[in-house]
Amino acid sequence: MSNPPPPPPPRWVVELNTTPAARPKNTSLVDPPGFSGSGRKGNSSKKDVAAPRKAPTTEETDTLKMKKAWELAIAPAKALPMNAIGMYMSGNSLQIFSVMMVFMCFKTPLLAVLNIQATFARLESPGTKDKMLLVKITFVLMNLLAVALGTWKVNQMGLLPTTSSDWLAWESARDPLERAFPDFAT
Repeated sequence: MSNPPPPPPPRWVVELNTTPAARPKNTSLVDPPGFSGSGRKGNSSKKDVAAPRKAPTTEETDTLKMKKAWELAIAPAKALPMNAIGMYMSGNSLQIFSVMMVFMCFKTPLLAVLNIQATFARLESPGTKDKMLLVKITFVLMNLLAVALGTWKVNQMGLLPTTSSDWLAWESARDPLERAFPDFAT
């Protein structure tokens, strides 16, 4: 008994394995940049070859460095809304998630401020050195906003001693001044 012949492959397999027929080129449409119409490498016309790019001037480089420095300085403020939403959603109870969020809200800005020189070192040049002071001050202020957000969350969790009743334990342990130092005149 002989085996029946295998079924023919699906149409999509046949279409995938065959090369598409050449289509007539529409002259009203221009090829996209970097596309050679022939489909073969090495067969490009003179207009396809790009002219070499000229090197940027020092002023252009300094302008780009300052733009990047300002982006870095403002970046901590861009993260504040997401941190605030996460802290709001974590609730005010003492749970591992809320405690870790508060810890990260303090740790990240403090480490960023401590590493401020390394952050902006690659952007400093003789042309941008005098302008970097304002950028660094802005960077520090934006990180202080993140610390303020963490402080707000700690207060919402009830961990900051803000009322007089929070200090009652210290008052009862301390002796009144009259008992601590007896009157020697009598």
